[in-house]
Amino acid sequence: MARAEIADIGQIFGEVLRRHRSEQNVSQEELAFQAGVDRTFVSRLERGVRQPTITTLIGIGQALGVSAADLVRETEKEYLRQRK
Repeated sequence: MARAEIADIGQIFGEVLRRHRSEQNVSQEELAFQAGVDRTFVSRLERGVRQPTITTLIGIGQALGVSAADLVRETEKEYLRQRK
C-alpha cells in the first residue's frame, strides 16, 4: 500500500468520525473529554492529520455509542468505494 493511500484512509476515517460526531450533535471538546483525549487530537483525527491507536479508537467509539469495528468498517467501505 502506497503512502498516499494510507493518507487517504486517514482522511476518510476523519470524515466518518466527523459524521458520527455531528449526527449526535457532540462537540469536539465533549467527544475528547468522553474519550479521554485532547480536543486538538480529535480535530487532527477529523482532518486526517493523525490516526488513532486501537485504544483511542475504542474510546472514541464508546464515547459516540458506536463500536470501533463499525468505525473501521465504514472507513474501509468508503475507501474501497473511492478506489473503484
